[in-house]
Amino acid sequence: MLKEFREFAVKGNVMDLAIGVIIGAAFGNIVASLVGDIFMPVIGAVTGGLDFSNHFIALSSAVTADNLVDAKKQGAVIAYGSFITIAINFLIVAAVMFLVVRTINTLRRAEENKPAPTRSEVLLSEIRDLLAKRAA
Repeated sequence: MLKEFREFAVKGNVMDLAIGVIIGAAFGNIVASLVGDIFMPVIGAVTGGLDFSNHFIALSSAVTADNLVDAKKQGAVIAYGSFITIAINFLIVAAVMFLVVRTINTLRRAEENKPAPTRSEVLLSEIRDLLAKRAA
């Protein structure tokens, strides 16, 4: 059983998946910074200083704070601003992944549509290889 597990864990697909998850987590941090530090301030400036991160609905009369961090300390809140930020984050990640997959598919199609070498090209390649072998 240990041998089977080792074979499973060392297979290329499992290692590729693990590397993909690690790179995906790092990419997620980059996108979170892109959304939080670049896009959201621009959206806030365009909308007249609207900052989604501090938008919430208090579920208790004990919540009197005007920012989300303090409001969460005072009681239950619905942080719909955070949800909006995460939704925008998701849309950006989805768009970037779409562009990456589209580019890869375009490159694959270009590679698949590459014409096969003609008979004369094959013969010339064989002659070149033979001459290189004789010279060596």
